Amino acid sequence: MQREIVGYHQDEEQHWVAELACGHNQHIRHNPPWTNRPWVITQEGRNQALGRMLDCRKCEQGAPRDWLDADKSD
Repeated sequence: MQREIVGYHQDEEQHWVAELACGHNQHIRHNPPWTNRPWVITQEGRNQALGRMLDCRKCEQGAPRDWLDADKSD
């Protein structure tokens, strides 16, 4: 299922994680040649990707949310 990127954070290993509108998180790595996402590397690139749709496997699996809207009120 396609879900919109609404924010980002870094995990404990400093890898970027996209926060999706559905409440799930998804790692977003630029790891050529397997994964080509150069926009992840810069703040400007991440900002421009807000609103971009990503395939959410957690939604397809019926997984519980990783975060709630209330978590985003900071």
